[in-house]
Amino acid sequence: MPLVSVVIVTHNSREDVARCLASLPPPRTDAGLSVQAIVVDNASTDGTPGEVRRLRPDALLIENSCNRGFGPACNQGLEAASGDLALLLNPDAAARPGAIEALAHALEASRDAVAAGGSLYFPDGRPQDSVAGRLTLWALLCEQTGLERILHVYWQTPRLLSKGSGPHEVEQVMGACMMLKGDANNRFPRFDERFFLYCEDTELCKRLRDAGGTILFVPTAEFVHALGTSSEASRWRAVAYYNRGKEMYFLIHHGLAAGVTAFVLNRLGALLRMALWSVLCVLMPWRLMRSAAKVLLFARVLAAPLDPYARWARREPCE
Repeated sequence: MPLVSVVIVTHNSREDVARCLASLPPPRTDAGLSVQAIVVDNASTDGTPGEVRRLRPDALLIENSCNRGFGPACNQGLEAASGDLALLLNPDAAARPGAIEALAHALEASRDAVAAGGSLYFPDGRPQDSVAGRLTLWALLCEQTGLERILHVYWQTPRLLSKGSGPHEVEQVMGACMMLKGDANNRFPRFDERFFLYCEDTELCKRLRDAGGTILFVPTAEFVHALGTSSEASRWRAVAYYNRGKEMYFLIHHGLAAGVTAFVLNRLGALLRMALWSVLCVLMPWRLMRSAAKVLLFARVLAAPLDPYARWARREPCE
């Protein structure tokens, strides 16, 4: 089996990264798998670096003096990777036994494959969205109006899981557990560093496909992903980053008109959700606190600046 460099980007992720690191195989296993653990920490203040040193002394730890964002930090890890393959793994994700091996086998078996992703599951065992189709304005409209729940235009996970163990060729896999294949010089693809958080994986997958590469979904490679553990107070910021990521994707690949349309659709979605939760405040007063929190969340999303990165992300150079 090839050497797999596992790149984990952390930011105040002490508890999550402990579970993540515990799920990785040791540097060498009896089955022949070799793992290089690389942790890139984005200026954590909760003791994450110390926890990494304690739990995985063999890990290469890169400590940034500021929060560079997910994509740029992943690029740092990919630059330091010495493996034939590189697995980008979220700190709130944990590999089930055999998952990393399954991704490695799938990539090695396909000459044209350049990236592969596995199946994501919530901690309670429910399947999670792991693979998506092409990001289009129609898909964005369906997402923001709720039509996606009926038409399944964008998210493809249930359909592909029903087709068997695969691997299946797909448009994109999630950056929460994305394995990349290096080129002849052992250089890995890089994220576009204009993205701070969210949708950089969508943009990378598009570039890989446009260059003639194949992206695989491997259902047998299973990972537990504690998605949605952020507090309600900070979730609006995550939604604003996600919206900005989609808008940047359309600006980069489809031009100004598409980017502006994406901006309008994102605001429409926030407005619709704010209106819905406002109605529920009246119709279901026994759930007033929860409904009011949702109204506030989407009001803040609606009022978010055009470029939330400039306001919230710390953009100063990192050492």
